[in-house]
Amino acid sequence: MGWRTVFVATGLCLLPLCGASANEQLLKLETDANQWVMPTHDYSAQRFSTLNQINRENVQHLHPVWTFSTGVLRGHEGEPLVVGDIMYLHTPFPNIVYALDLNHDGRVLWKYEPRQDPSVIPVMCCDTVNRGVAYGDGKIFLSQADATLVALDAKTGEVAWQVKNGDPAKGETMTSAPAVVKDKVLVGISGGEFGVQGRMTAYNMKDGSLAWRAYSVGPDEQILFDPQKTMSLGKPVGANSSLNTWQGDQWKIGGGAVWGWVSYDPKLNLVYYGSGNPSTWNPSQRPGDNKWSMTIFARDIDTGVAKWVFQMTPHDEWDYDGVNEMILADMPVKGQMTKALVHFDRNGFAYTLNRETGALLVAEKYDPKVNWATHIDMKTGRPQVVPQYSTQHNGEDNNTQGVCPAALGSKDEQPAAYSPKTGLFYVPTNHVCMDYEPFKVSYTAGQPYVGATLSMFPPKGDQNLGNFIAWDASSGKIVWSDPEPFSVWSGALVTAGDVAFYGTLEGYLKAVDVKTGKELYRFKTPSGIIGNVMTYTHRGKQYIAVLSGVGGWAGIGLAAGLTKGTDGLGAVGAYKALSNYTQLGGSLTVFAVD
Repeated sequence: MGWRTVFVATGLCLLPLCGASANEQLLKLETDANQWVMPTHDYSAQRFSTLNQINRENVQHLHPVWTFSTGVLRGHEGEPLVVGDIMYLHTPFPNIVYALDLNHDGRVLWKYEPRQDPSVIPVMCCDTVNRGVAYGDGKIFLSQADATLVALDAKTGEVAWQVKNGDPAKGETMTSAPAVVKDKVLVGISGGEFGVQGRMTAYNMKDGSLAWRAYSVGPDEQILFDPQKTMSLGKPVGANSSLNTWQGDQWKIGGGAVWGWVSYDPKLNLVYYGSGNPSTWNPSQRPGDNKWSMTIFARDIDTGVAKWVFQMTPHDEWDYDGVNEMILADMPVKGQMTKALVHFDRNGFAYTLNRETGALLVAEKYDPKVNWATHIDMKTGRPQVVPQYSTQHNGEDNNTQGVCPAALGSKDEQPAAYSPKTGLFYVPTNHVCMDYEPFKVSYTAGQPYVGATLSMFPPKGDQNLGNFIAWDASSGKIVWSDPEPFSVWSGALVTAGDVAFYGTLEGYLKAVDVKTGKELYRFKTPSGIIGNVMTYTHRGKQYIAVLSGVGGWAGIGLAAGLTKGTDGLGAVGAYKALSNYTQLGGSLTVFAVD
């Protein structure tokens, strides 16, 4: 029998190489298109599947074959994992994990439901979401909302170990999916709206002991910088590169939270991720570039020391978090094959960098309505800000109007996909602008530290709040764009069958032609989709699966019962019509072609 059959039949080994290191195991497993063993699908975060049973010729015959209710409302972000014949499914708070038997259409093998203090709910920004679990060394890893990292036995669901990674009483929570790299589990921290000191932490996978911790802002010994070897645009950052850009001790409550996705290049031994907004949202209260918030980090996985950094939005004035995924691809850029890193930032610019050196190669707007900056200076990497759309003025409480994009960005955490076949990136986007009014705010541990009132709306002259686009990262141009009534808050999937998949806030799973964007299929699931589409095979048959359950920042009005237009950090007003199309739910829908 093959190993996939063996582990289900005997329960003796969850992996084909039980004695190998987790790195060796996952490096092998990520190449098996029949499974989905990481939240990002693979270390490169390309979200490309070589499966092609479902293709543009037959995708119109796609239909649901089984479903599963999670038993939880609120926003369902992320996607399930498939390891062998078992699917691992997660939920928003209270962060239930299910192990489902694929041999019996999702029969529950085990269920883990942590006991968490519900007081953590109001501390979580923008809904009670969770972006998924990770797998390695026979364990399932869960980042709980209360900042606890839990390792579960993948066979039984029993707790192998757990460790506290933060304090919700200080505004520290966890919403992102863990990442397993080599013998470590990487987890970030949320709480930029509560004045946390953001950080990435690596724990030893075997027992949960601390391996290293790297803060986003602060002194060199905390952010793990070598002043002479850590580079920024080809130059050493120098001593105290972060401290020099903050006033006094502001860095201690400076934000830079880490709640996005992690990529890894095993040949370079580097992990890549981004940091979020500086605290507070009122830029007048924190003069300086506020390094290294809004930054891409490339760190040595063994030590955590940064090899290079690149800050997208110095002295952020608009909440343009830099946490979106880093897609790694070897591709031609300006005529030369390049070890590229492609990042679609909240600020509306798509960046192509050399992932080995951090050199900036391309930076262009991926939504034409972006207006807060004219362009990116390719020598300094700095955006050229349009004064009209700056939210920092001599007097506070100045309402800056018509800034594009809105704070939720031209794209938020919903991951894009890359097809090596077409050389294009398939990007779920927001098409939203805002009015932004800062006000003075004082810091109190555990209390909101925002300092701005927002209203959001479509760009002038447009009705749609989203687009699904194909992007050429070599030239920095949109190849085609499909408008959507609401933001596309679902992660994309692209396959060797020449189909790109995504979900909509109304609840549709859609399939489009990768070359033209022509819609080939749609099906309305029970609730709005903010989860990420994934694919796998079972007993030789390909399946497409997606979580539905409206919520997240765009759906926070529905998820939390908010009605005031400026509630939900400004999102409620923009998406008030969403309730006409969908309601709360929490379910998995699995599709196939007969």
